Amino acid sequence: MRDDWLSLAWKVLVARGVVGIVFGVVALVWPGETIVAFVVLWGIWALVDGIGSIAEGFSKDPPGPRWIHLLMGAASVVVAFFAIFSPSMTATTLTWILGIWLIVRGLSEFASAFLGRAGRSRGMLVAIGVVDLVLGVLFVANPGRAAVGITVVFGLVAMLWGVVFLVVGLVVRSQQRELDRTAPLVPEG
Repeated sequence: MRDDWLSLAWKVLVARGVVGIVFGVVALVWPGETIVAFVVLWGIWALVDGIGSIAEGFSKDPPGPRWIHLLMGAASVVVAFFAIFSPSMTATTLTWILGIWLIVRGLSEFASAFLGRAGRSRGMLVAIGVVDLVLGVLFVANPGRAAVGITVVFGLVAMLWGVVFLVVGLVVRSQQRELDRTAPLVPEG
């Protein structure tokens, strides 16, 4: 049983590594197309989620108020429509919203640093606040480039994890072969 698991484990790890590397290369070579694909996939997910929420709202005994499920479902379907049929606009809008969130987060980090208790690390809060503010302003000022930048970072991270999974898979394979080579022969019976 252990040998079967190891045999499957290294193959799965290597496959995950290859997929991660391929995804990373695709994201780096075609970041615009990757953004569109992400948004369309997210739109499909939002559509399915919206239909599910609407169905839950019309069910016999929904968990919670019926109108909340119907409202959330309708909102999901509308968002899905924009994501599927206008992915560039949706990506830009989401990046802009992320930028606003980062600005608010940065300002709250500054407030925590200067209004909070002395026991907290003010320097760390200020540093985090600066990073959040700078990223937020960059995202709001140019959401298209920010979306491409996020995609490039995702691509690099995917490639890095792909290499890690590939190496770990090959190490597990090597360990399995070593176990197979040194295992005593046990007669079946």
